[in-house]
Amino acid sequence: MSERYTLPIPFGWYRVASSEDLAVGQVRPLKYFGKELVLFRTESGEAKVLDAFCPHLGAHLGYGGSVAGESIACPFHGWQFNGNGRCTAVPYAKNMPPKVAGDKSVIHAYPTVEKNQSIWAWYHPQQIAPLFDVVDLPEASSPDWTPLQRYSWTIRTTLQETAENVADAAHFVYTHGAREMPRGEMLVDGHKRSAHYDMVSSVPKADGSIDPDAPPRQGHLDTYASGAGQTWQRFTGFFETLLMGMVVPIDAETLELHFAFTQPKNASAEQRAAAELVVKGIVYQAQQDIPIWEHKVYLETPTLCDGDGPIHQHRKWFSQFYADDAPTPIRAAG
Repeated sequence: MSERYTLPIPFGWYRVASSEDLAVGQVRPLKYFGKELVLFRTESGEAKVLDAFCPHLGAHLGYGGSVAGESIACPFHGWQFNGNGRCTAVPYAKNMPPKVAGDKSVIHAYPTVEKNQSIWAWYHPQQIAPLFDVVDLPEASSPDWTPLQRYSWTIRTTLQETAENVADAAHFVYTHGAREMPRGEMLVDGHKRSAHYDMVSSVPKADGSIDPDAPPRQGHLDTYASGAGQTWQRFTGFFETLLMGMVVPIDAETLELHFAFTQPKNASAEQRAAAELVVKGIVYQAQQDIPIWEHKVYLETPTLCDGDGPIHQHRKWFSQFYADDAPTPIRAAG
């Protein structure tokens, strides 16, 4: 690990693929959590995630592996493993080898769910079962809301750095050109975090940058997080927009950031135009943050002032997802 970061990978639920990108019978190699993984969809339609290497002779199941019923077959010798990591068949053996016989898991299986048009895998360095759930957002799959508009980036930084943006009030002015710093109270409840802002928003130009001549709009922002990997923001006022911000660690110092936007289909033409400008503005702001994230260092004891926002509070909340340093998170109400 470099001198920039000494933070481990936090545990939690992480989006590893879009549901639409994995057809029945399809197999995909993945690399997340500093590990080689395989993602496949069984013939019954369930998405599964396993560690990638076959315990027989070490072949990567994601390169040439195939779905056989509810299992994945190794491309090297055809051994089959189900979504729980149990060996279900050795096609040329008269007897199952003792090491893989019975109901024991011989490949680590990651608990997997599909919600919000995404496939989520649970990661814990000690392989502890899920401690909370992925939050189901009704708008994400509603026929009354627009198809998801997606954006993705690979960034050399840690999850804590990107998550901290919501608590860093001053950077909205000095990095993104906001007219004023957002003000709102951060609330934490176990693994959940929320903040609610009444704000004066600048109007973006067509390229997403701030238009200094346009009159500002009054709006409302409700921002939420469930664990380290799932965030969402609801923008209301003149128009409505849901932004799902999903992060997944590739390793301890690199992550993928995914944005998915949707709006009500019954919005007026003016509202749709305003929402589209906001989407462009948010994407533009993310691209402003990336070079800062990629070249900064993480300071465990930063020098803060009274206008910086609840950064210490956010760090205390986020620390519960580091398995070696923190107690088990408390389940939030609801």
